[in-house]
Amino acid sequence: MPKSESIFKVTSLLTHHVLRCIYTFSEPDQAFSQGWCDGQFDPNSAEPCDPGMCQLPDCFCSKTGNDIPGNLITSQIPQMITLTFDGPVNHENWDVFTKHLFTPERKNPNGCNIKATFFISHQYTNYRHVQKLWNDGHEIAVNSITHRGPAEWWSKNATVEDWFDEMVGQANIINRFAKVRMEDFRGLRVPYLSVGWNRQFLMMQEFGFVYDASIVAPAIDPPYWPYTLDYKIPHMCTGTNQYCPTRSYAGSWEMVINPLINGDTSCTTLQYCPNKLVDKDVYDILVNNFKRHYLKNRAPFGIHLDSNWLRNTEYLNAFKKFLTEVMKLPDVYFVTYKQVIEWIKQPTDLLQIKRFKPWHCKNNTFDDIEYACHKPKTCKLTSKVLQHDKYMITCHGCPQSYPWIRNEFGLD
Repeated sequence: MPKSESIFKVTSLLTHHVLRCIYTFSEPDQAFSQGWCDGQFDPNSAEPCDPGMCQLPDCFCSKTGNDIPGNLITSQIPQMITLTFDGPVNHENWDVFTKHLFTPERKNPNGCNIKATFFISHQYTNYRHVQKLWNDGHEIAVNSITHRGPAEWWSKNATVEDWFDEMVGQANIINRFAKVRMEDFRGLRVPYLSVGWNRQFLMMQEFGFVYDASIVAPAIDPPYWPYTLDYKIPHMCTGTNQYCPTRSYAGSWEMVINPLINGDTSCTTLQYCPNKLVDKDVYDILVNNFKRHYLKNRAPFGIHLDSNWLRNTEYLNAFKKFLTEVMKLPDVYFVTYKQVIEWIKQPTDLLQIKRFKPWHCKNNTFDDIEYACHKPKTCKLTSKVLQHDKYMITCHGCPQSYPWIRNEFGLD
């Protein structure tokens, strides 16, 4: 669970754990050009996977990165599909979520509604809608307050203090204005997938985030399973503006992104595939990559979307067709990242999966204030930083000013 901490503690952590390595070079740019403490140059880098020492439920790794947890046989395990959405939730995508994707008839084989993980950024978010998604059992995670650019700022320039302000700060905003409980925040995804080196993961471990969902692995067949960061990551760090962690972060999970293979090329997510796709192309990409998981090692199949991509009617219809087809299979489950981690910790075969408690339909009991309202407040707020008025929608009281970095509750 992310916890607010003194900025002085964060600064101390930065000095003790990180600067020792980077400032062996006189200039940061020089450090980047010479590896910037990557696995090859970092004298304190994590060791390669030791399966004998790395034991579930606290640690998971394999030498290739694509071994099945618990050494189960492929045909004995459920195929997990993870739908993830990055960015704001608001009137522009609400109908897509509620009227097209997460409708009552879409259920997993155990009878529970399908679920997704939403990585929420602050600007333009309707916090009433976030609260309703949480009430309905979807996972709410963090995608930063500012979503600032350029992309390389996150990987090269963001300090541990910046990571704290952006990610713990956004958890605080969601907690205050959507009432999502702090203990329900498990993970984060970095804007632009610009992984932030050891500084990001140091902040995560210190402040209670369980997983990151930003590292893009090379496209391989069979694909990678998620892993913990007790040991060195099992693949090259090849994504644009990605500086993967080099140290050991025991118990922290990486919900690795397996790229989509599209003919002779690959794309990180559907929105980065060629923009001249037609509906048949989208459907074929989804089906072919699903089979690469389903027929091989059944690593979780991630479909990662910016919800604006689904505003294209052709794409949306192709995506819905794919959902309808795969949901006919008796061993396919649409689950959250939190549920994936619970399964890996306790590998459960198909004969037992309907009795697997972390995937049960939960009739969560909420306090009255935790239920999403029918008539939220629309707050018109000033912002000294942004220098113009901003609007924010919440079921709860309007703050004095627009919440922002180091002013998450809008108190000044």
